[in-house]
Amino acid sequence: MVGKNILIVDDEAPIREMIAVALEMAGYNCLEAENAQQAHAIIVDHKPDLILLDWMLPGTTGIELARRLKREELTCAIPIIMLTAKGEEDNKIQGLEVGADDYITKPFSPRELVARLKAVLRRAGVSENETPIEIGGLLLDPISHRVTIDGKAAEIGPTEYRLLQFFMTHQERAYTRGQLLDQVWGGNVYVEERTVDVHIRRLRKALGEAYENLVQTVRGTGYRFSTKS
Repeated sequence: MVGKNILIVDDEAPIREMIAVALEMAGYNCLEAENAQQAHAIIVDHKPDLILLDWMLPGTTGIELARRLKREELTCAIPIIMLTAKGEEDNKIQGLEVGADDYITKPFSPRELVARLKAVLRRAGVSENETPIEIGGLLLDPISHRVTIDGKAAEIGPTEYRLLQFFMTHQERAYTRGQLLDQVWGGNVYVEERTVDVHIRRLRKALGEAYENLVQTVRGTGYRFSTKS
């Protein structure tokens, strides 16, 4: 993820500066805008990898800008994280409904912001590594977004694909359900930990008898992807 361009859209300069310092320390390049008009011009010119967008902006609000960006073909695929002091659930839902990929309520820690940002970039497929990953006859191709098993295309849903991609790139380590939520779902507050179990079952079913045992249950902890029994 290092070197990705992040646009910070906030009308308060101290907040932009605080965010920029945290992101630059984590290896990101930062662009800044103080209103929606500035932001849109930067987005068109620079096509950032992710936008941190404040809800309350002067003039055109952040929510209106997000709606516009998601409608336009050139910008609809850029991930958006909404930043806001609005903590009520209906506002969160409104932000997510217009196409925001995550939602962080102020005040937040720079560490939390960086973690959530990494998760959203990962979910959006903004990744440096596009090399196919192969374990035996199991092949995951990040470019075509396909999984094949012994040369045949696997029927696999988008969440199961992301789970498998994370597991195949992080083998032999046990992860809790909470850690998997952060890594695969991005710590979205609307997803319960038990949802992980449902998708693990679906992933095992998609992998079939030959490979389902690669996804191992670790009692008292969570799950591990391992070629060792």
